[in-house]
Amino acid sequence: MTSMDTIDTTALQRYGVVLREVFAYARAQDYAGYSKFDAMNSPLLNALSLGISPVQWAMTQAVYRAPINVRPLLGVRKGVNPKAMGLFALGYLLGSRAFPQERDHFIAEAQSLLEWLSNNRAHGYHGMSCGYNYIWPNLRFTAPANFPNLVVTGNVINAFLTGYELLNDSRYLEIARSSINFVLNDLNTLIDTPEERAISYVPGSKWIVLNNQGLAAVMLAWVARHTGETHLVELARRHIRFLVNQQTPEGAWFYAYPPNSSPVTHDNYHTGNVLDWLLLYREFTGDAAFHAAYVRGLAFYEQHLFLPDGAPKHRHNVDSPHDVHSSAQGAITFARAALFHDVSYVPLAQKVLEWGLANLRAPDGGFYYMKGRWGVNRTRLMHWNEGLMSVALATTALAMQKAGKPQGWV
Repeated sequence: MTSMDTIDTTALQRYGVVLREVFAYARAQDYAGYSKFDAMNSPLLNALSLGISPVQWAMTQAVYRAPINVRPLLGVRKGVNPKAMGLFALGYLLGSRAFPQERDHFIAEAQSLLEWLSNNRAHGYHGMSCGYNYIWPNLRFTAPANFPNLVVTGNVINAFLTGYELLNDSRYLEIARSSINFVLNDLNTLIDTPEERAISYVPGSKWIVLNNQGLAAVMLAWVARHTGETHLVELARRHIRFLVNQQTPEGAWFYAYPPNSSPVTHDNYHTGNVLDWLLLYREFTGDAAFHAAYVRGLAFYEQHLFLPDGAPKHRHNVDSPHDVHSSAQGAITFARAALFHDVSYVPLAQKVLEWGLANLRAPDGGFYYMKGRWGVNRTRLMHWNEGLMSVALATTALAMQKAGKPQGWV
């Protein structure tokens, strides 16, 4: 990895300003907001659905696909989404490294959010786990409010492990280790061979979502990095091998396994997720056996899921709408590529981030949902918009700083 000659200090300073404004916006709302699939937080819609899952699913789809935010009209209640709290905690922790002048303030906020998460975990399971703060109906299952799932739990645990590494607070590692008990005991093991392993999205489900297998692998490998449990590393390797074995010849991944179990094909932010987990698995284990798949996938991501100006495509064969979550994910994925793979990805991370700032940033410091063919959908979704953007800003800033440092900088 070579070092770049200069850092764009003007851009770096601006990212710090934007990050502070994002956090200020979130704090002003007490981190409460709407979420993408929260329609059943409407007492009216909940009553009208009669608790019938297909009806709840149809209502939820109608609300989230609306070109404007109809939630206030339907009485959808804002809430605190545990995934948002995990993302903001991670954003604060990474931001404390990227902008040392804010360290004390950012660390204090992160600790407060991690404490909230510790106190608001799901109950009745083997370890730390979290779910969404709303009824979540989809075609495969309907999860009650606060029913734990792998995606929310994994993103929360990433924040706890980052906090442990930064602050050396043993409680954070203990919480993260307990989440492994949830992964191993409460989620269905759906593929279990000497070579491969795959688990369910939620307890009781038989559905395999591909990016989740990478997330599970990172949880296992990251915890094992600190506990020395080699059997967790072997489990992580089997998850990663299963994930890599689903890569298409073009370097892409479908959303689910088997591919026809979901209408989603090669979309933007789930592809970015897969790449992040492959890269971090190698970083935490030193196992480079799957790195060629990562490089091939990163090339597909860059070439097929972004437009030349940095706008995130909706899917590999559909340009718009351009989702804020995909903009943030793109910046994160390319910034992580710069941090742990090839520093030359810094300008691409900046290009994607700059598109998001130019097209989806709101005057109050937050972000809008998406930009489509007919204009901007100004729906405000706290974890979807601001939560992931906070991580994107901090991660891009760290990548920019590493680009201007000698080799070996951490």
